Amino acid sequence: MTAPTDPHTIDDLASLQSLFGPVGDASVRKEVSRLHPVYQRWIEASPFAVLATVGPDGLDASPRGDPPGLVTVQDEHTLLLPERAGNNRIDSLKNILADPRVALLFFVPGVGETVRVNGRARISVAPDLLQRLAMDGKPPRCVLVITVETVFFQCARAMKRASLWETREPAQVPSAGDMLAALTHNAIDGVAYDRALPARQRDTLY
Repeated sequence: MTAPTDPHTIDDLASLQSLFGPVGDASVRKEVSRLHPVYQRWIEASPFAVLATVGPDGLDASPRGDPPGLVTVQDEHTLLLPERAGNNRIDSLKNILADPRVALLFFVPGVGETVRVNGRARISVAPDLLQRLAMDGKPPRCVLVITVETVFFQCARAMKRASLWETREPAQVPSAGDMLAALTHNAIDGVAYDRALPARQRDTLY
């Protein structure tokens, strides 16, 4: 027997579009299929992005950060994203091996707009790329060569709703050690983990 459907569930495109109305002209025209110079300037100022991928084990969205110029604009159709030292889970990279589709959401501190790039990535260990994108004398483990398919900016409404860039006291949230201790039933000593974490992050930043 088929379970009854929720009458309040939207499950067709026409119903979904009726909730929001037509797309504005500016929202359509801001999307392009190349890295227009105005988008290049924006991306070159960004020190932080979220990389989204999809693979057989599911979705992944993970942060990437470096000084401004985090991602190198190779040309109007190509971006270079270095893969720095991390936790070695390589979830994003494993996904790319199975499905090259990626999305990047770029942030600039203090700016409400974000820039989104959709494209396809391949993983390169070309020596010239690794040396070119070295930081503090340390090359990345590999480089994502991203072929751009669409680029557009997204307005500042989400940032304004979140008051993201307003100065405020840090929220009282569990530390990395607190979370690990809770998730492992204290098999990992959370206090010791937190104590060692700043030095470990400093020594393995690149």
